[in-house]
Amino acid sequence: MKNKRTIRDIADELQLSITTVSLVLNGKAREKRISQEVIERVQKFVREVDYRPNHFARSLRNGKSQIIAFMAEDISNPFFSSIARRIEDRANNSGYKIVYCSTENDPEKARELIRAFKDRSVDAYIITPTEGIEEELKELVAGEVPLMLFDRYFSGLDTGYVVIENEKSTYEAIRHLVDQGYSSIGFVTLDSVQSQMQGRLNGYVKAVTEAGLPEQVLRVPYGSPETSIVDAIRNFLQDNRQLDSLFFSSNYLGAGGLKAIRSLKLSIPEDIGVVAFDDSEIFRMYTPDITSVTQPVEEISLRLVDSILYQLKHEGQQVDTGKYKIALPARLVVRGSSVKNK
Repeated sequence: MKNKRTIRDIADELQLSITTVSLVLNGKAREKRISQEVIERVQKFVREVDYRPNHFARSLRNGKSQIIAFMAEDISNPFFSSIARRIEDRANNSGYKIVYCSTENDPEKARELIRAFKDRSVDAYIITPTEGIEEELKELVAGEVPLMLFDRYFSGLDTGYVVIENEKSTYEAIRHLVDQGYSSIGFVTLDSVQSQMQGRLNGYVKAVTEAGLPEQVLRVPYGSPETSIVDAIRNFLQDNRQLDSLFFSSNYLGAGGLKAIRSLKLSIPEDIGVVAFDDSEIFRMYTPDITSVTQPVEEISLRLVDSILYQLKHEGQQVDTGKYKIALPARLVVRGSSVKNK
């Protein structure tokens, strides 16, 4: 019987108004200035009686599911999982739940997921987009569904996004290698037209061109298994023995690169300097630890969820998407892998 309680029952037992109880349960108590003492009373009581709100019935009444879809390239990647965790905390405080999934950069899988979420009437989407889903995203925009992209974006799509200043960040990392005296810098990236990968490549090209150094680029097919990544980087090093440093455009390419370097018995940084885009716990455990371009995960998460919550709060109103087109600076964390003993 305890699960049959209604909001009215809870309000009666706690001698509160139905509105007050509803606001607490929907995560809107703070914005309505309900006291912390009342919030804690309600939360303690619903835990004790194991109250379960009927979300399905509520969604039928108001057309809202109180669910935000979070579609990442790979939710197991530390970068994406860290963002998801922070978004979940803040969304939950506003009465929303997050549903996670991975697209694996597969456009058909991404399309199927969007269709499934539409069928379940999710209220908003946070997506790392893959090539081939532009039309599905345009439909969401046309339907005025709250949407934020991150990590990458489509230039022809008028929607909000949070990205990193990829070109500038990579340029600064390559300049660091040049300043350390490296003169044959290889660039290992994915064979991809995604905006973030193109930005990183552009930053590399700009830096080596300014320094009068040759472009030496390895493009690894997207979706390659780790063994193939390691083999490709090993072959790249063996075929280009003049290379004295490598920049990896993602942390998992960097992890594969370290295995390739170890297999060739090269010393870091004496034989080859190393810098990777996007920090990883692996890089901090390595000896020497690896210089990385570190993304501001906390700020990315905050900007994403606050932008989505604002759109949800003002749904049906004219929203200026320009204010949600956000490019954040990254930070170069210099460690032992790129510092020459001069």
